Amino acid sequence: MRIAFQTFWIVAVITFAACGFALAQTNADSVPALSLAEARQRAVERNWDLLAARSGIDAAEAQLLITKEFPNPTVGWSTYKLGNGGAATTMGNGLLARNYDTTATINQLMEIAGKRKDRQEAARQGVLGAKARFLDAKRTLEQGVTKAYVAALLANENERMLHESADYMRHEQEIAEARFKAGDLAESDLKQIQVAAEQYVLQEKAAQTAALQARTAVEVLLGVERPSGKWRAEDSLEAVSGQMIPAPKGPTNALRPDVLAAKTDLRGAEENLKLAKAMRIPDPTISLGYEHEPPGGGPPVDTLNVGMSFPLPIWNQNKGAIAAARANVDQFRLALAKLQAQMNSDLVNAQSVFDEASTRLMRYREQIVPQSASARASVIFKFEKGGATLVDLLEVERTDNDVRLALAQAMADTASAQADLTAAQTMLAETDLSATTAQ
Repeated sequence: MRIAFQTFWIVAVITFAACGFALAQTNADSVPALSLAEARQRAVERNWDLLAARSGIDAAEAQLLITKEFPNPTVGWSTYKLGNGGAATTMGNGLLARNYDTTATINQLMEIAGKRKDRQEAARQGVLGAKARFLDAKRTLEQGVTKAYVAALLANENERMLHESADYMRHEQEIAEARFKAGDLAESDLKQIQVAAEQYVLQEKAAQTAALQARTAVEVLLGVERPSGKWRAEDSLEAVSGQMIPAPKGPTNALRPDVLAAKTDLRGAEENLKLAKAMRIPDPTISLGYEHEPPGGGPPVDTLNVGMSFPLPIWNQNKGAIAAARANVDQFRLALAKLQAQMNSDLVNAQSVFDEASTRLMRYREQIVPQSASARASVIFKFEKGGATLVDLLEVERTDNDVRLALAQAMADTASAQADLTAAQTMLAETDLSATTAQ
């Protein structure tokens, strides 16, 4: 009877544990998973800054359309001698038979000296610049999403390892309590282990908060209106750090998108300078008119008139606009030179950081972590058998925890450096800008 009762309780405990595990697994599965590839794709589709950059292409293309439109003609109508007493007769003669002097004209402004061509070319460079800025925003967004996702993975990994450390210390605390009851351990030593275990618990709570903040940071980049951080990473930190993305290879004349944008800005400024110089030549306005001369002093005569008018460039020769356009050219030339130097610097720095991080990761994986795990296992075994002191145990636990955290940090640094290197090596040719659309 007693054996049956014990068996009942064992089965009940096992069943309860299995149900709890199944419930925990169900709750974990209910949280949506997100891979790095999915995060990058969603960011491209929904990120607010990238959507704004995409609308910039539409605005630039609209500006180009404006430059292709001709100025509208103006129409004039004038009637004179309305106050003349003989304008109308008792015979009721018609409007054209009265002695009103009527003139109808149509005027058309004509742009000369290549102004229209310069204005359209400047607008075309504006379209290319908007496309380059969109591609640069996409490049930096993918870089930012990758680094934010890696930061979330690192926070999750820190939380997991601190949870393991807390479990380890709770296990050692149970052993220490047993040794204390047996009189084999001083009370002060037991208190130190209890304090160390509690510290790991508090660090785990802080890591949970950091992980939540990291996940919400990813959601902001993905364009989520109400970030909550309620998602789980489908990729692991180890897998992401091991994804060596090949460097994108472009043609020999390829440049980074932000450098291409600066180059189009310079060409647009040069076209605006040419336009400002061309504005010194006045544009004529051609007039075509029809005049109806009523009967009166002679037979009625209707005439067709042609005329032309233009401003005289005496006081204003557009010197101020030319000087301002020339200053803009100088500014854009300096900005282009600075960005080209920055591009080369980013390439060198990104490669250097990646090489250091990947080398550090390799040493932690192959040397430091195995040595630390071996030393920890040895000290724990000795402590449980009474052959190691409490100081030895706490020191080896602290060291092993630091080493595992450093390994996670090295994996995150490698993945982050890979994202920076990929972004620095993203090059495009000008022909790629022509193929880019706002869709």
